[in-house]
Amino acid sequence: MGLLEAFEGTVEGHRDGHGFVQRDDGQADVYLPPNEMRAVIHRDRVIARVTRLDRKGRPEARVVEIIDRPQQAIIGRLLQESGVWLVAPEDRRYGQDILIPKGATGNAQVGQVVVVELTEPPSLFGQPVGRVKEVLGEMDDPGMEIEIAVRKYNVPHEFSSACLALAADLPTKVRTKDASGRVDLRDIALVTIDGEDARDFDDAVYCEPTTFEKEKAWRLLVAIADVSYYVETGSAIDIDAYERATSVYFPRRVIPMLPEKLSNGLCSLNPLVDRLCMVCDMVVDEEGHVQAYQFYEAVMHSHARFTYTDVAAILSNTRGPQAAKYKDRVQDLIHLHDVYRALLKGREKRGAVDFETTETQIICDDSGRIEKIVPRVRTQAHRLIEEAMLAANVCSADFILNAKHPAVFRVHEGPTPEKRETLRNYLKAMGVPSGLSDNPTPGQFQAIAQASKDRPDAQQIHSMLLRSMQQAIYTPANSGHFGLAYPAYTHFTSPIRRYPDLLVHRVIKSILTGKRYQLPDLPLPGEAHAKLARRLAAQSRLKEKASVPAQKPSAEQQAWEAAGLHCSANERRADEASRDVEAWLKCQYMREHLGEDFSGTVSGVTAFGVFVTLDAMYVEGLVHITELGGDYFKFDETRQELRGERTGIRYSVGARVRVQVSRVDLDGRKIDFRWAQEEGVLTPDLSLKGKKLPRGASKPMQPAKAAKAKSRHSSNASRQGAKSATATTKLLEKNSLGKTKKKPKSRH
Repeated sequence: MGLLEAFEGTVEGHRDGHGFVQRDDGQADVYLPPNEMRAVIHRDRVIARVTRLDRKGRPEARVVEIIDRPQQAIIGRLLQESGVWLVAPEDRRYGQDILIPKGATGNAQVGQVVVVELTEPPSLFGQPVGRVKEVLGEMDDPGMEIEIAVRKYNVPHEFSSACLALAADLPTKVRTKDASGRVDLRDIALVTIDGEDARDFDDAVYCEPTTFEKEKAWRLLVAIADVSYYVETGSAIDIDAYERATSVYFPRRVIPMLPEKLSNGLCSLNPLVDRLCMVCDMVVDEEGHVQAYQFYEAVMHSHARFTYTDVAAILSNTRGPQAAKYKDRVQDLIHLHDVYRALLKGREKRGAVDFETTETQIICDDSGRIEKIVPRVRTQAHRLIEEAMLAANVCSADFILNAKHPAVFRVHEGPTPEKRETLRNYLKAMGVPSGLSDNPTPGQFQAIAQASKDRPDAQQIHSMLLRSMQQAIYTPANSGHFGLAYPAYTHFTSPIRRYPDLLVHRVIKSILTGKRYQLPDLPLPGEAHAKLARRLAAQSRLKEKASVPAQKPSAEQQAWEAAGLHCSANERRADEASRDVEAWLKCQYMREHLGEDFSGTVSGVTAFGVFVTLDAMYVEGLVHITELGGDYFKFDETRQELRGERTGIRYSVGARVRVQVSRVDLDGRKIDFRWAQEEGVLTPDLSLKGKKLPRGASKPMQPAKAAKAKSRHSSNASRQGAKSATATTKLLEKNSLGKTKKKPKSRH
C-alpha cells in the first residue's frame, strides 16, 4: 500500500473518536484520526488517501471526497445546554452531538429519546445539524430499549402497505385447490415439538421403523412449512422479507420476517389444521447414515403440538401422567428417539464438534424489566429435533449439488493458518496434547474437547477452540461445514424466519419441476454492494497469488453471491440488535444491585482486565486492571491470562472469585466490578477458604495500598493500550446446533 494511494470505502466510526475506512478492494481497514472524523460520520461512503505511516508502519488516511451519505436515522437524547438544543447519539460511533435549531425540536421534551434526521452534514469546523423526526418517549418507558435497537441497527420493523394488503388477500386456511397435486400426508401422525413460548411452527416430524437391504432402519419425515407457495418471487411480501432476511428475537417481542397472518397463521404448522408443506422423506440406518431421501410437496395435518418439556417427560417415563395424556403418540415418540440415537452415532463417527455451553434465558415482568435470568436446559427432546433438522438440511444440500443448481449454502470453514498456529501455541502452553495437523479436522477438535472436558480450565480451552474457527456464512460457493463435519450443508428447515431457507425451498421446487430458479431482481443495499465488491476483489487477489487465471463471475453468480452477503449481514445485524437489548436490560437489572457482593467465575481475560460472570445472575462484568491490586499485570496472549510481574499472581478463565458491583453505565452497556470487600480488605472469594483457587486468588490488600495501586495502574494500563469495554468478544457461533424458536442463535 503506497502513500497517496486513493481508494473507496465505507467509514466505520469508533466510540473513542477515531474511525476506519473499510476498503472496497478487500484490503485491510485504514485508520482515520479523530480530526478526519470531524467532517464525516459513521457509514459514509468516501474516497480516501493514505497520507502517512505511524511509528509501527500502519497506514493512516485522509478523506478526499464523500461520495455517498446514506439516509439514516440517528437516535439519542434531546438535551439543552446553555440555551442550545442538541441530541447526544445513543450509538457512539457517530462521535459528535447534533445541533437542533429551536424550531426543529417538534414536540420533544428535554431528556426524551428522539430520532433525528440530518439537515446539515458535519464539517471540519462545525457540528452536524438536524431536526427531530420522531419522539420515542422517556428512557425508562417499557420497551424503549427495543425501540432504540431497531432504529440503531436499521432493523425494518414496519411492513409496507403493499405487503400488508397482499397478505390480507391471502386465504385463512388451506383450500381444496391449494392441496391439489400434492402428496396427502394428513393421515400420517406428524407432530410439532417446540419451546413453551413458540408461536410459529416451521417443522413437524414423524418416524416409523422400516428396513433397508434387510437391515433395521427408520423412515424419518421432516415436514417444513411451504412458505414459497404463498410468497411469490418478487411480490410485495417477498421484497419486505428479503429486506429483513431474518426474524429478530428480543425478550418479550419478535420482529418477524413475514406478516403475522403468514408467520403465525397460514404458514405455521398449527395443531389439528391442514397446512401445505415441503417434505424431506428419509431412510436412516442403524449407523445414522441417510441411505435414501426424496423431496416432495405435500399437505399435512399436525396431530399434536408438543413442547420439549412434554417430550422429555414422556421419554423419561413412558408410563407417567404426561405419557397417559398423549398415549396415542407415545410409540411415535419412541421411534423418533430411536432414530435420534442412530443419528447421534453418525455424528460421533463424523467427529462433529459439540461443545456443551450454558445458554441463558431472560425472564421479564409485565413492564419489560428483567425478573430473573435462568439457564436453558437442553434435554434429549431438543437434541432429537436438532438431529432431525440437521439430517434434512444435509439432504437439501446434497439434492441441490447433484442437480448442479446454484443456491446459498451454509458454510463454516475451519481455522485460518494464523488462528491454527495461535491455537497450537496456546494448547502447548497449557499442556494440552493437540495432535492438530496442518489441515485440521473437526474430529481433532472434538478429541481435544473430550480429552480436556474434566480439567478445571476446560471452559477456557473450549473457548479457544471455538474462537479459532471462522463464522458461518451464506454463500453459493460450497466449502462444507467444519463444525458439523458435513461436506455440504444448507438451511431448509426455517423458511418462516430465514430468507435463505425460502430460497432453498424455491430451488428445490425448481429442480423437482425440471426448471431453473432465477433470483428476483430485488434492491441490494449500498453496504451489501460494497461488501460484494470487497469479496470479489479478495477472491481475485487470492487467485492471482495462486497463479489461477482470473475469471469474471457471471451475472447469475454475482446475484447469488450478493444474496448470500445480504443474508449473512442481516443475520449479524439481528444478532447485534438482540445482544444490545439484552445488554441494556442486564445493565438496568444490575443497577438495582449496586454495592452488592456476588460469587462468580472468570469468563474472559484481556490486556485491560478480567471479565467475571456471576453465578446467580449469569451477568458478565469487568474488573478493570486498575482494580487487580498492587502489581504490574502483563497480558500473556498465548496463555490468555494476566500475570503479575512481581507476585506471579495469575488470572485466567475458570478462576473462582467474589466481586462487588461498583458501577453500571446504561448508555455504554457496561458493568464494572471490583473485588468484594470483607472486613476492610479487598480480596478474591474468601468464602471459599480451604479450597485452592485456580489461578485467580491474589492476597488481601489494605484499602490504602489498593488506592495507590489503582493510581499506579492507571499509567500502566495506558502503556498497555488498555481501554474499557462493554463486554467480552462473543464467540464465533456456539455449537449448540439446534433450532430455537425463542431466540435463534444462527449457529450453523
